[in-house]
Amino acid sequence: MSNKLEAERPLSPHLQIYRPMLTMMMSIAHRISGASLAVGFALLTWWLVAISMGPEAYACVAGFFGSLIGRALLFAFTWALIHHMLGGIRHLIWDTGAGLDRTSIEVFAWATIIGSIILTILIWVVDYTIMGAS
Repeated sequence: MSNKLEAERPLSPHLQIYRPMLTMMMSIAHRISGASLAVGFALLTWWLVAISMGPEAYACVAGFFGSLIGRALLFAFTWALIHHMLGGIRHLIWDTGAGLDRTSIEVFAWATIIGSIILTILIWVVDYTIMGAS
């Protein structure tokens, strides 16, 4: 009988076994945002190197970042940076032993999602208001 039960079980749990939970999705989003930051910081490095290389190199980079694709990448980088930061703050709070009950975990997860979206939009609105849409 035990051999039959063992044969029906998967060897290891995977995404097809677990139903997606908010905390699981937040963990995946935190990892994706962290990996995305590597791309964003490479773009930031490209921008800084172009500044040091002179007006022609800077014009090339500024043209890229001024394009629709460039602005979309900058918007995604802004969101990834804020989302990753808020996720880190959430983990720092958990490291103190606070907020580990089921309700607080859900509240922190939703606060991270909503906060990252609102802060990203707010940063871009303020930037366009102060700097202009050029």
